[in-house]
Amino acid sequence: MSITYNALSGALAAQAAIATVSQNLANSQTKGYTRQGVLLQSNVADFSRNSPGNGVTVGALLRFSDSYKSQQMWRSNSELGQRAQTQPYLTQLEKVMNDPTSSISYGFDNFFKALNAAAVDPTSTPLRQQVISSGDALSKQINSIYNLAANQKLSTQQQSSAILPSLNDSLASIAALNSKIQQVGANGTNTSALIDQRELLIDEVSSQVGVEVVYGPDGSASVSLKSGQPLVAADVAANLSYSSAGGEQTLNLSFAGTRFVLDDSKIGGKLGGLANFRTNTLAPLQQSIADIAQQFSSMFNAQQESGDKTDGAPGTAMFTFDPTSTTGLLKVNEGFTTADLAFAERGQPAGDNSNLQALIAIRGKPITVASVGSVLLGDADTQLVGKLAIESQQNQSQLKTATTVRQQAEDDWKSTSAVNVDEEGISLIEFQNMYQANMKVISVANNLFDATLQMFN
Repeated sequence: MSITYNALSGALAAQAAIATVSQNLANSQTKGYTRQGVLLQSNVADFSRNSPGNGVTVGALLRFSDSYKSQQMWRSNSELGQRAQTQPYLTQLEKVMNDPTSSISYGFDNFFKALNAAAVDPTSTPLRQQVISSGDALSKQINSIYNLAANQKLSTQQQSSAILPSLNDSLASIAALNSKIQQVGANGTNTSALIDQRELLIDEVSSQVGVEVVYGPDGSASVSLKSGQPLVAADVAANLSYSSAGGEQTLNLSFAGTRFVLDDSKIGGKLGGLANFRTNTLAPLQQSIADIAQQFSSMFNAQQESGDKTDGAPGTAMFTFDPTSTTGLLKVNEGFTTADLAFAERGQPAGDNSNLQALIAIRGKPITVASVGSVLLGDADTQLVGKLAIESQQNQSQLKTATTVRQQAEDDWKSTSAVNVDEEGISLIEFQNMYQANMKVISVANNLFDATLQMFN
């Protein structure tokens, strides 16, 4: 009977292996599926002197997974999410600010050209009107760039808020799967499909924030931010939310009754990329544009007020700078006319252009800009555009690198965990042959048994 038992155990083991191969082939195109295999173990021999053994058994179902490769894939996904989320905003800013007809530099060029043209005939009404028109155009160009940055800030805030519901749902699902994996695994049931679902969710979370994952002996996965704050522990999930104060967003994390205030510019992933862009690109850019507008208007107005109008009256301010205005930082004062331009030096007759020359010279005066330091007024915008271009190019380079690293990480994961149809096909034939061979042994054992019976007839 030992022959029949050995062959039967071999046939059953082959059936289990073939069933596992069929599961792999059925899921060869399933995203995130980790291939499985059977661990065949020889049953130990009994204490009979001449017993070769007691057949074979399926010791365990194997899940071909490498946690190191999974961690690498998740880390690369976080970097990719951060760089990819930022680039469209950088590209838009760079394109608009560097446009030859809409840039701040173009506005300054036209404004000071109009002032230079007026120097030919300081009393010419058309030439003086051109100064006011180009000043108004300059104001609108400054306001347009500033408003673009403000709109991008609003868009990134809205985009960040829109990410949170999906992120919180994923964290809750990971916690629920942890609980289910513990329950199912305790009964000895295969948990591979549940683990695959959980790892897909972790991969999704990793694109939104940078994560670290630690596996427990009970099969649960603990997920945390790189800075250590917990996102999932066993069956408990964190909840992330934004609170607003003074137009600024603050990211909060609540976990098991404990509240953390996070610096979202340092958490990685899409959320970190958007927050980093707001904090380290948009905020300095907005402040720099405001610095240019404020210092230019202050210098121009002061010089205007030191000269005389065509009627001999003291000059008045041409521009108003208002950082709280909803319509724009800078504007030409309402009712300001060509007669209000104070081109003459104080006490000089109409036609004198001494103060006009001083107004023209403002372009070469230094100002202090938040993100570039001390710079000549005429060079300030060029410096900003250059800094933005460098930042955009660096992000593009990092995005390209992150894309490559992510692809390599996926390929490494697939080399261990993905289904190779050719390899599974070979395994299918091998286990089919194993099954047929064991069935042949059972047939031989039956023939021997029948022959033995005939000996007693």
